[in-house]
Amino acid sequence: MTADLKLGINVGYWQRDPDDQTETVLAAERLGYHAVFTAEAYGSDAFTPLTWYAARTKRIRLGTAVAQLSARTPVATAMQALTLDALSGGRLILGVGASGPQVVEGWYGVPFPKPLARTREYIDIMRQVWRREAPVTSAGPHYPLPYPGGTGLGKPLKSIVHPVRPEIPIYLGAEGPKNIALAAELTQGWLPLFVDPSKIEPLFGASLAGRPPGFEIAATVTTIVTDDLAAALEFAKIPLAFYIGGMGARDRNFHLDLIGRLGYADQAARVQELFLDGRRDEAIKAVPDELADAISLLGPIGRIKERLQLWRDSPVTTLLIAGVRDEPTLRTLRDLVD
Repeated sequence: MTADLKLGINVGYWQRDPDDQTETVLAAERLGYHAVFTAEAYGSDAFTPLTWYAARTKRIRLGTAVAQLSARTPVATAMQALTLDALSGGRLILGVGASGPQVVEGWYGVPFPKPLARTREYIDIMRQVWRREAPVTSAGPHYPLPYPGGTGLGKPLKSIVHPVRPEIPIYLGAEGPKNIALAAELTQGWLPLFVDPSKIEPLFGASLAGRPPGFEIAATVTTIVTDDLAAALEFAKIPLAFYIGGMGARDRNFHLDLIGRLGYADQAARVQELFLDGRRDEAIKAVPDELADAISLLGPIGRIKERLQLWRDSPVTTLLIAGVRDEPTLRTLRDLVD
């Protein structure tokens, strides 16, 4: 159980036109929200909007949920992180994740295998950069430094910048038990995407058993305050259908696997089949109502107040509200949590 549930917002990534959510971020800061998180898929990046918001705010924490490992080398991510952390006065929370083979190999053009080992190596290199205890080296095999080839002139280097914080918090976006266990072992937090609060302990309790004191679980939760629960459910199903059906290959989709662990394997398989066959409206309708409801906060404010207790009774420490943009609703949600 979480003693004090924090609130943040997840503004996601752009899907069509530029989506500047400065007013929402400023409202969240005025209302005392803990953090704003951005995201990336294969379009807008996570760091540029976050820097945009950093320049306009003073207190709210700034997070990525998540920056994809394969988008940048470990040192490049470490450089962006230390730069943004310095400019924002030490407000960065660096959320990273492996993504999946469809994006990693199809978009970034690098191999996907052994994501756990790559993540471990990636995190080690970033922390070497920030700590500046010695020139950065890595024996590989995924990110060897210096590079064991080329001209042969590569040499270990140390950052010329002294970071504001030598230990920038790292959260890991993870869906499988082994990856969640890696988050608990190596990082300061876990960023679940689709999670039923009542099933965290039964499904992932063993993976989280080794987490250190102060470990954060910051869950993104689609939130729709409305008297029309049926309409809210239909809207909440849209991203579920997209991730189950479109964010992964037919025979390897981590989001589909997660939904199966939550108890909806057959329904998820049907959603994927419909989506990949181009029948997207049918795929959205095929998402079970109870699934969309369990991982979201939907309906009238009284219903949301009741369902917040499920999150309070779980190990989640921060709710990252997704989908709310207006200050009055953000204030109402804050008052419910306070």
